[in-house]
Amino acid sequence: MSKELRSGYTTGTHATAVLGAVLVEFYKSEKILSLDVSLPKVDASVKIDVTRESKWHFSTIKVDNDDLDVTKGCCIHAELFLSTPVDLKAQKPSQIELGETKLLIYGGNGVGIVTKAGLKISPEYPAINPVPLEMMKDIASSLVDKDETRVLHLVISVDDGMRIAKDTANEKVGVIGGISILGTRGIVKPISADAYLDSIDAEISVIEASASKEVILTLGNSAHDYSNKNYDKNIVVEIGNFIYDASLRLKGRKFKKMVFVASVAKMCKIAQECKNTHNRFGGIDFDEVKLWLIKELKIDLTSDEYLTLKAVLQKLPEKETKLFTTFLGYKAAQSFKKWFIELDIEINEIEIITLNGDDVNNKELRW
Repeated sequence: MSKELRSGYTTGTHATAVLGAVLVEFYKSEKILSLDVSLPKVDASVKIDVTRESKWHFSTIKVDNDDLDVTKGCCIHAELFLSTPVDLKAQKPSQIELGETKLLIYGGNGVGIVTKAGLKISPEYPAINPVPLEMMKDIASSLVDKDETRVLHLVISVDDGMRIAKDTANEKVGVIGGISILGTRGIVKPISADAYLDSIDAEISVIEASASKEVILTLGNSAHDYSNKNYDKNIVVEIGNFIYDASLRLKGRKFKKMVFVASVAKMCKIAQECKNTHNRFGGIDFDEVKLWLIKELKIDLTSDEYLTLKAVLQKLPEKETKLFTTFLGYKAAQSFKKWFIELDIEINEIEIITLNGDDVNNKELRW
């Protein structure tokens, strides 16, 4: 019997819980141990445990889960001040207005500040995304005295957030000083691709805002290293195995050209129209590879069995290896063309760079 995977809750859900706990103590003088937080987009709520650290200061531990989530287990804090807090990073606080009461939300230690255009949050504001801010507004709405003219200052912080942020794309997209407070549904699905794809989308948005006319997408460490060495690293995005999903993130963008870089084996999968190159979605169809070799190079390998593309290429003379690698780049470009037309993506110029050890093969396609 397979083990049931554990869901968790986003940093936004946990930050909302501690902010709510602080407001409960401030307005009701109650020191609670847990709080129900309403989830966005669904008629449901979750109970989040909180710990009182001191007066108007609560923390919570982000629930462990079976997602590939670098923030699980982190400690998130909210602390309330009646005047502007000191010793914070330079920033503009996010603002929540509820009648005559204003809540100013700051990014404390371990929460990043946005410094580049293109994200959902404007530069100089704390990296607390719109949905978590709406969740905070929702929970605060039931607690604050809307008729009272008051400004409350609330600082959201994350223990060790700067270290955790090193395992994210935050610094690259211009979120400096810590992690982001994220979440669109409040729930972290186990082994979901959401966080990775959100990161890809954020990087692409920042590149578009920089007015670059091209974007470099890479698959794998070697491809990423090659691209950072040969292009402006600020326009390079590592997309993992998410070929089609990453392409979808180009829809509606202003780019004129996409450069795609990958190893020859991954490129072969894309040439065979694999939308996700992870092994769990299937391997290379070597029968089709053999047919390509016969058609393109007049080389017949039909009597041999292969488990890797490397083994196939080792059977070819050096000249034919380069020709076939270039052919795979052309076929991969055709796959991208098909998907771009299908997705109504405006880009009509693609450069495919296929890496085969030290050998680099380029193929361009325009339509």
